[in-house]
Amino acid sequence: MSTNDYISKEVNSIIENSEFEFPKNLAMASAWILGNLKAFNLKVLDTQNFSSLADFFIIASATNTTQAQAMADTILRQLKQHGAKARSTEGLNGADWILIDMADVIVHIFLDSARPVYDLDNLWSYAKNVEIPQDYYFSSDEEKAEAPSDGSEYF
Repeated sequence: MSTNDYISKEVNSIIENSEFEFPKNLAMASAWILGNLKAFNLKVLDTQNFSSLADFFIIASATNTTQAQAMADTILRQLKQHGAKARSTEGLNGADWILIDMADVIVHIFLDSARPVYDLDNLWSYAKNVEIPQDYYFSSDEEKAEAPSDGSEYF
């Protein structure tokens, strides 16, 4: 199974999960993509009761512009397959903040060094945090605990 097939399979599973109604399913699928592409300091915020801009904000950090671009491209490609089209995108040209506005869900991908400058975490601190399952991340604590610690996994 190719990487794209794996991503599509997992995104389909989240989108079709009856536990997540629309648009939460799009937010959680975006969070899964970000987590599996090694985003860190990942947050899904429920802004339904606080904002007319969107129902969910996703905020994530990336270590470099190439990683941030790959995250954005994957979200756009995968969610387009489910009928979600970006109304607007900003920062796709190597900026320190990429914004993907899908109407009900807005994804913010920051370079780690830029995130505190814009401080969306504080701006939306009263919004409810949506729990992100541990298996949405590239490697879970359980996988880290099972990994050999003698360095043998590198050779």
